[in-house]
Amino acid sequence: MSLQCGIVGLPNVGKSTLFNCLSNAKAQSANFPFCTIEPNVGVITVPDNRLNELAELAHPQRIVPTTVEIVDIAGLVKGASKGEGLGNKFLANIRETDAIIHVLRCFDDPNITHVDGSIDPVRDKEVIDTELQLRDLETIETRLKKVERQAKSGEKDAKTQYELLERYHEVLSEGKSARTVELTEEEEKISRDFFLLTNKPVLYVCNVDEASAVNGNAYVDKVKAAVADENAEVLVLAAQTESDIAELDTYEERQEFLEAAGLSESGVSRLIRSAYALLDLETFFTVGEVEVRAWTYHKGSKAPQCAGVIHTDFEKGFIRAEVIKYDDYIHYKSEQAVREAGKLAVEGKEYVVQDGDIMHFRFNV
Repeated sequence: MSLQCGIVGLPNVGKSTLFNCLSNAKAQSANFPFCTIEPNVGVITVPDNRLNELAELAHPQRIVPTTVEIVDIAGLVKGASKGEGLGNKFLANIRETDAIIHVLRCFDDPNITHVDGSIDPVRDKEVIDTELQLRDLETIETRLKKVERQAKSGEKDAKTQYELLERYHEVLSEGKSARTVELTEEEEKISRDFFLLTNKPVLYVCNVDEASAVNGNAYVDKVKAAVADENAEVLVLAAQTESDIAELDTYEERQEFLEAAGLSESGVSRLIRSAYALLDLETFFTVGEVEVRAWTYHKGSKAPQCAGVIHTDFEKGFIRAEVIKYDDYIHYKSEQAVREAGKLAVEGKEYVVQDGDIMHFRFNV
């Protein structure tokens, strides 16, 4: 499931430092693998303590975590929507991603220049928002011209599409993002074909100095106030501190560093989990003597679709799913004990898989 989060931000906000920390995420989520598809795309393991807890009980030969793809996108400058700087490359790359991690500089450092000469994360956010909105406005205006004639002829689908495009045009013209438009389920399906940049879910990352890593600072407060109506998560971390943590050799050293900084876990771990949730992903597990494995699925998927995540034959020949709740497995300590306690459920094709479910699929091909 190759869904991607793109890291965006102005130059010198700590975007690349953060991506490099994510590239070393294996150091903070046990001995799980990390690999690089391209220089700017990382497949990052998702930290999940449940996987370790299950492995301690099942004693498998191997542990396989789930992953999320993070893309380091070229820095943006004002005028990108008109091709300034690396604007065209930036906008093309972000169009290919499924969600946005927007890094904002929330720290002072005279040795690190800012492209606009001063620190103002809300202004920085608005620069990127404006460039994305301008490109979306261009996209919408092009689409409106194409469907206008069909809509006037009375074609129902074209009329619905035209009305939706007009609503987007109105919002974007007011300097708001497309994601602020409230949609019905049918309109959501239609809007996917527009490929609007500002329709993508967004997570704001406030990059702060080490002293502000726990409680944030005045810059962070301004960001939170500015995005209050966006229904978006704001995550606070110190990228340079995370970089220092990533360079430590052992898990014990990293934990000592975190404790000294007043942190219960690394910001990178929190960011990876938030990115996973931003993509509307959840995890089910398979547990056996050979392996304990985490599998990624879209939230709301039914049992046959989740079976298909493992193998397409599982979905085609799906008969039923045997389901154990994570808490029950931990409580009874084995599948056999769960069965004896009557806590194993047998579910059919309409069962909606829940995050943390331990699944065993029965199928016939």
